[in-house]
Amino acid sequence: MSSHLKTENHNAAHAVHAHAVAKATLALALACAALAATQARAGTTGSISLTSDYLFRGVSQTNQEPALQGGIEYAHDSGFYVGAWGSNISWLSDTVVVGDDISSSLELDGYLGYRGKAGEIFSYDVGVLTYYYPGDYPSGFNSPNTTEIYLGGTLAPSETVSVGLKYSYAVTDLFGYADSDGSGYIDANLNWTFQPGWTLNLHGGKQWIENNEAFEYTDWKLGVTKTFESGFSVAAAYSDTDAEKALYTNAHNNFLADSAFTLTVSKAF
Repeated sequence: MSSHLKTENHNAAHAVHAHAVAKATLALALACAALAATQARAGTTGSISLTSDYLFRGVSQTNQEPALQGGIEYAHDSGFYVGAWGSNISWLSDTVVVGDDISSSLELDGYLGYRGKAGEIFSYDVGVLTYYYPGDYPSGFNSPNTTEIYLGGTLAPSETVSVGLKYSYAVTDLFGYADSDGSGYIDANLNWTFQPGWTLNLHGGKQWIENNEAFEYTDWKLGVTKTFESGFSVAAAYSDTDAEKALYTNAHNNFLADSAFTLTVSKAF
C-alpha cells in the first residue's frame, strides 16, 4: 500500500501515497481481519475481489485503474491468526524521477496477530503487517517495503451496529518516505446493517508521516455493502481526502488523493 515515493537523494514530490490491508484499503479480506467485531473462527478463510480502483488510506495505488486482489487467512481457536494478501499496483512505476528505472507491479502482504474479546460487546485485535513490493529499483532508492504494528478495538452494542478504532505504527520507513519510521495512521469505522444483507460503512482516518509533515492528510469514506448468501458481496463507496494536490499528483498528472467513487465485487470462500 503506498505513499509518496522518495529516494535517498531526492526530496522532490512525486507522490502516490498509500492499503488493502487493509486494507480496504487492504481490500476486503485484510480489512475484515483487522477490525473483526465477532469471535475469531478457527479454520481457513479467504476472498478474491475486483475493484474499480485500489484505494489505500484514500490514495489510489493503481493510477485510478482497476485491481484484482485476493487474500487467505488461517485462524486458530486460541485467537491467533496468520494471513497473506496481494494486489496489482502501479504507484511505484507511475511515480518516478526522470532517469530512474523502477519496475514494480505487485503488492504482497503478510500479517499475523491475535484477536480476543473482553466482555460481550468488545473485541480487540493486535498484530504486525508487512507490505512487500517486489521489483527492480535504482541504486540509492529508499525501499518502499513497510512493516507496521497495529492495535484495534471494536464495540458491537447490537447485532446490527459496530464501531471500530485502529492505530497502525510504522517500525520501518513508511512506503519509501525518507527517515519516516515512527509514522502512524489512525482510523475509525462505523458499520450499520440497516436491512438484512445491507450495511452502511463510514470511515475516517488520519495519516502522520515522521519528518515529512507536508504529506500528512486525513481521509474519509461513505459506502454501502450488499452481501449475498452465496458468499458474493458488492460494495460501493465515495472517498475523499484533504491531501495537498501538488504533492499527490503523479507523473501522469493524476491527483491520486482526489475524491473517488469505487465499486468492488468480492467472493468469500
